[in-house]
Amino acid sequence: METMLLSQREIQSLVTMKDIIECVDKTFHGMGDGTVVNPTKVNLDLGETAPFPPYDGFMNAMPAYVGWNDSAGIKWAGGFLGERKKQGLPYVTSLILLLDPKLGHFRAVMDGAYITNMRTGAQTAVALKYLHGERKTLRLGLYGAGMQGHTQTMALSELFDLSEVRVYDVNASASERYADDMKNVVKGRIHIAKNPEEAAEADVCVCVTQSKEEFFRHEWFRPGMILFPMGSYQECTDECIVNAHSIIVDHIGQTLHRGALAKLADAGAITEKNISATIGELAVGRKSIPVSGKRVLCIPIGTGAMDISVAALAWERASAREMGGKYVFVE
Repeated sequence: METMLLSQREIQSLVTMKDIIECVDKTFHGMGDGTVVNPTKVNLDLGETAPFPPYDGFMNAMPAYVGWNDSAGIKWAGGFLGERKKQGLPYVTSLILLLDPKLGHFRAVMDGAYITNMRTGAQTAVALKYLHGERKTLRLGLYGAGMQGHTQTMALSELFDLSEVRVYDVNASASERYADDMKNVVKGRIHIAKNPEEAAEADVCVCVTQSKEEFFRHEWFRPGMILFPMGSYQECTDECIVNAHSIIVDHIGQTLHRGALAKLADAGAITEKNISATIGELAVGRKSIPVSGKRVLCIPIGTGAMDISVAALAWERASAREMGGKYVFVE
């Protein structure tokens, strides 16, 4: 049997941000009603935090089964600084293997970096759909003006009118590039913040940085704000976490072991009991979270299920259009 091979450029021609938001929304519903199976990701530390090997990177293995489109697969993805950054290569590197869950045949092998970047933005937009209620306008505070900053803005602009974006990046030229790139995406004003506090004057703050410092301060986390600390490390102070009125996550097991909650979880200061809801529970209406006058922390750390749902759509459309390469791995 043949396995389809899809490049990043081909995937870009097959799925739009709107498509990806719909996939992510349906998959959150599946996580809420139990028709999505998503084991906790396995991390391979290649020098991201470990002293050996010295490659300043990591890879995650992320398997999943998605019931609503009857697809299964695994994403092998990570991020590298070090030598990769020196060569001017993108931070994210990824491949997705898509599986026929009945036969075990590998339907496709495809680039995963584009899907990763796009679905990460879509996760925020879908979470806000269930947290932000009927409000269609919001002011965004954005930390990180790289690829993730772009896709976050693209996704949020699909579901909301951004009356203002306050963007901050430690690299001022990155913020300037972002402002130029997003001027036709954002309906309102794009303000380049001179410091991180200035960017926090917003309804929703999204942190998508590579920072290993806890830069977002508790005094900026005002009642009524929804804060998304989505980096691989803890971008907000402990006070932001322990004083949040609600903590919402996409996957409890993963979120307690990586990202914003990992340090406090390791110390026993945060446990599953501190998680107010999952995005899946919000999507199916099992729980609701008040936002008005509250400090709400939302951490969609990323699951393989989102990647597999989008990959399956790309495969279906490529099959219909007779796109992609073909390879027979087993004669």
